Amino acid sequence: MTMRRGTTLSAATALAVALSAALAPVAVGHPDHHGQHDGNGGHGGHGGGHGKDELRVATYNLSLNRATAGELQADLATGDDAQAATVAEVIQRANPDVVLLNEFDFDAPGTAVDLFRENYLEVGQGGANPVEYRYAYSAPSNTGVPSGFDLNNDGTVGGGDDAFGFGAFEGQYGMVVLSKYPIATDDVRTFQHFLWKDMPGALLPDDPATPEPADWFSAEELDAVRLSSKSHWDVPIRVGRQTVHVLASHPTPPTFDGPEDRNGRRNHDEIRFWADYVTPGTASRYIEDDDGGRGGLHPGAPFVILGDQNADPYDGDSYDVAIDQLLDHRRIVDPLPTSAGAVEAAALQGGANDAHIGDPAYDTADFADTAPGNLRADYVLPSRHRLRVQDAGVFWPTQDDPLSALTGTYPFPSSDHRLVWVDLTV
Repeated sequence: MTMRRGTTLSAATALAVALSAALAPVAVGHPDHHGQHDGNGGHGGHGGGHGKDELRVATYNLSLNRATAGELQADLATGDDAQAATVAEVIQRANPDVVLLNEFDFDAPGTAVDLFRENYLEVGQGGANPVEYRYAYSAPSNTGVPSGFDLNNDGTVGGGDDAFGFGAFEGQYGMVVLSKYPIATDDVRTFQHFLWKDMPGALLPDDPATPEPADWFSAEELDAVRLSSKSHWDVPIRVGRQTVHVLASHPTPPTFDGPEDRNGRRNHDEIRFWADYVTPGTASRYIEDDDGGRGGLHPGAPFVILGDQNADPYDGDSYDVAIDQLLDHRRIVDPLPTSAGAVEAAALQGGANDAHIGDPAYDTADFADTAPGNLRADYVLPSRHRLRVQDAGVFWPTQDDPLSALTGTYPFPSSDHRLVWVDLTV
């Protein structure tokens, strides 16, 4: 969720919506990557096209969220929305084969996703080549879904802070997976309704005003409070003869709470969920998806964990170095994507950045310079098994690059996050 700022679907509603392209059918293929910008100040980072066993995977919190339900569809109905055009050009320049979009408001018919593809991605922006994603996946989010409880313990029930995930309306800050390769929609697993208390050893928040442990939520509330602030998805994508599992999520920021640190603890456990999911044996046996399927990912399945994890390994407000649960995992590779633009921004902006421990080259988000400063928040983390990292980067051009106008400075023309990409051989 953006750090600069502070559809009612019931449990019985279908959890997954497979979105189909609204264009005439065309052969599935991959556009030529010649001339596409790699986001690190050079061109052709992906080469002049690639074989069927090469895959560029990206994550992008593009901040296409709006204040009211239906507003995003209205904004995308024509090709005239400046922010949408800018984030579309970023995607076109990076030209990933698979990309997770965070903070893209959900609507059940998939109207916004179709409009974004048709009016923005499939129209060249700023001299970039159009990009076509024939396949898309989205599903409901916990954001804005009323819990019926006073989850922030302020004495009233209602509003975004008492929803299962913070949001002014159902589906705000949702997610979308776009792909040039077929999505095995029938095999998708979602974990929107998984209860936080059902994670063994969950870091449930404690009310510091009482002697009892882990009692911020009442017993009745714990029977309802969900782990995911948005959702967790396992989206299988067929790449040639292989199936790569895209593990998508967007944990809550570890802030906007009090001494109970309910958001920090939830962020930690949302990240832990994937660490457990990709660990064979007892670590993942507790997991149950929204259709009742139990257990984690098959040990031999290749995967990529994608998303704005809202956690930096060195700086910021994370609880107990939450992201290290993934970065230090024996089954996961950290490609360590960098950009020159992030280094330049930290030096120019100063403030909290001057006190950071982490190398600014790895930053992916341009947050307020007072606090928390720029951070590494967005990740593309492939499995060690059956995937090989070839290259990686963050789309954050330096100011002497004309494409720096796409990222800009606050107030941003696109997003306060940067697109992160990794090239893989499958």
